[in-house]
Amino acid sequence: MSPGGTGQGLDAEDLDVEEALALVKDGNSPARPTGGRGPGRRASEGAPPSRTPETGHRTAAQEHRHRATSWPEARSIAGRAARPRAARRAPVSVTLGDALGLVLAAPLTALTDLPSFDTSAMDGWAVAGPGPWHVRDEGLLAGSAAPAPLADGEAVRIATGARIPADTTAVLRSEHGRTDDNGRLHPTREMQHGQDIRPRGQECRSGDQLLLAGAVVTPAVLGLAAAAGYDTLSAVPRPRVEVLVLGDELLAEGRPRDGLIRDALGPMLPPWLRALGADVIAVRRLGDDAKALHKAVTGSGADLIVTTGGTAAGPVDHVHPTLRRIDAELLVDGVKVRPGHPMLLARTKDDQHLVGLPGNPLAAVSGLLTLAEPLVRTLAARPAPESYALPLRDTVHGHPYDTRLVPVSLRGDHAVPLHYNGPAMLRGIAAADALAVVPPGGARAGQETELLDLPWATAGVGACFT
Repeated sequence: MSPGGTGQGLDAEDLDVEEALALVKDGNSPARPTGGRGPGRRASEGAPPSRTPETGHRTAAQEHRHRATSWPEARSIAGRAARPRAARRAPVSVTLGDALGLVLAAPLTALTDLPSFDTSAMDGWAVAGPGPWHVRDEGLLAGSAAPAPLADGEAVRIATGARIPADTTAVLRSEHGRTDDNGRLHPTREMQHGQDIRPRGQECRSGDQLLLAGAVVTPAVLGLAAAAGYDTLSAVPRPRVEVLVLGDELLAEGRPRDGLIRDALGPMLPPWLRALGADVIAVRRLGDDAKALHKAVTGSGADLIVTTGGTAAGPVDHVHPTLRRIDAELLVDGVKVRPGHPMLLARTKDDQHLVGLPGNPLAAVSGLLTLAEPLVRTLAARPAPESYALPLRDTVHGHPYDTRLVPVSLRGDHAVPLHYNGPAMLRGIAAADALAVVPPGGARAGQETELLDLPWATAGVGACFT
């Protein structure tokens, strides 16, 4: 990446914050951004001419910030970016073992009564009529063949889940019965008719609708589907995502050395995208090669291409030129958010999109949750998470005009802002449960602030990355 670009080792975004704060302090606040061009601009249209401070015109950086989209609007655009035909993707049939995290494409309808026969809810005796009872020699276990009917005054040992004999009055729990010297069974407390028997169809009848289409397949849904007789489920397929890691300065292994840094995004983004519901089909490291980027983008069959770095205007920042070359439709070109403002969203084909993430690691996380998450969620047909807010324990300084996303840990009924939250830092987000959405100007201690949960904070890690 070029100096001033968006490589993983640079903190250029901090300079913009300091610049804005200095301008406000000096009384020379730049014009508040008004949104500029809306979504749908062709990348080939380019940007309007820059204006310099000396002539009252904007610089290129100021012009880009002027065109940037507000953070809430950027998320909204990303959530509805997929065209209806692309969003309504053909369902797939998957085994129960492969269905976790997918969304049901059809209602889950019971294929049998549950339970499919009268069963014992407890270990004890199945009894018929009033006691005391003569106990049969054989007992009944779960999975055994249909037992002979009971006659009045007769009992049989029974295990939880075993089939109830015909004409059974109730199940007497093991701790509620005793036998005398003659082997007769007596109750030690009063019994009710039908006690501890799970009747056939108690949970559902064959044909009952158990879950609606659109339900997310959780471990409990897998259990219900199996109990109802399913081996496979009709589900919305995971959107296919290809990750293109850009930057000549990146090392794939070992310690940083000789001006080179470790690639943090190659290891981090694929599992994060899988946690969001995507199927990552490839991770490719392209360096700063315009031809390689063009070939990778035009040859990709993914539903979504995610690039890292190269979204600024430096000499080796090739994402914008590549999008112009293929006449992509820019839906979002910069977002008023820190970190991560150089992010972008483009429609490369009718059924394919590209999310350009900044190269700084925390800035890339910001772009991932701002643009990739809503788009992946739409393509996967997942429901939007319920928004919620918690008061901040400490004051968080804000950008004068842009939203800030700040890593926080959740402690009781408060969100605790974490340190090490610069654009190039991952130490804060690695300890975080969520990101606080801090409005322009900042948020004081005790102020309720919207939170974005991280996937692993709301589900088991193993389930997230399946």
